[in-house]
Amino acid sequence: MSPMRPMRYEVAVRERASLGEGPTWDPATGRIIWVDILSSRIHTYAPSNGRRTVMTAEQHVGAAKPRAGGGLVVNLRDGVGLYGPDGEPFRWLVHDPLPGRRGNDAAVAPDGSLWAGTMRYDERPGGGSLTRVAPDGTVTRQLADVAVSNGTGWSPDGRLMYYIDSPTRRIDVLDHDGGRALNRREFARIESGAGFPDGLAVDADGCVWVALWDGAAIRRYTPDGALDRVVELPVRRPTACAFGGPELRDLYVTTARTGLARPHPLSGSLLVLPAAGQGQPGRPFAG
Repeated sequence: MSPMRPMRYEVAVRERASLGEGPTWDPATGRIIWVDILSSRIHTYAPSNGRRTVMTAEQHVGAAKPRAGGGLVVNLRDGVGLYGPDGEPFRWLVHDPLPGRRGNDAAVAPDGSLWAGTMRYDERPGGGSLTRVAPDGTVTRQLADVAVSNGTGWSPDGRLMYYIDSPTRRIDVLDHDGGRALNRREFARIESGAGFPDGLAVDADGCVWVALWDGAAIRRYTPDGALDRVVELPVRRPTACAFGGPELRDLYVTTARTGLARPHPLSGSLLVLPAAGQGQPGRPFAG
């Protein structure tokens, strides 16, 4: 790693989330959207004025992403659902309940589709998957035999997709042609004792930032897979990261306190690394 200036963190939202996850910047509203999976809560935070909202989802919620026409698409225990922009009632887009399984991390692809991951509550190998959900609700399975489907993101040109199945300790990369992800191979590996890769973000330079569950750190890897930055955090379980703010330069980090006998006072809070880098503009779900 080349020497880097130390990076500081700040507390964006002091919270006691059990399993904070999935930060996403919504440029239409100037807010970060994030979830507390096990509390079935969807949080928003506007850094310009500090305004917060909290709503309770229908079920355990693995991810919540903005929709093109307003509202949210959510990856729930039993499938993918939609909330409308003006208090419209919830409706299912994909309803596919399976006992013992829930939705986990999800991401919106460059074409506006939702790539939604699942996992078993007991994290059994092969119990999860990654599927592409088109705006009309058509589902195409991309990866099967997954244990804990987590971070998903795309290179700036959209030709590569990065993906994490956490227990493998790998960040993988696949060729992406719009509707399919092919030729899965290892991009980077997290060494034993450094935690497990969880959520990720890809910046405007094509570098991959990954949160390390049980690793108390955020790492950045260059496009050729070289580790070039480590940001240590006070919390043991950072879960995911995303660039936000009006210029997409601040890196927001969700954290968890579940399973910790003595969690740090900031475990479960939303942290931010100011001026960490340069993010890519995201896309809302097209449905």
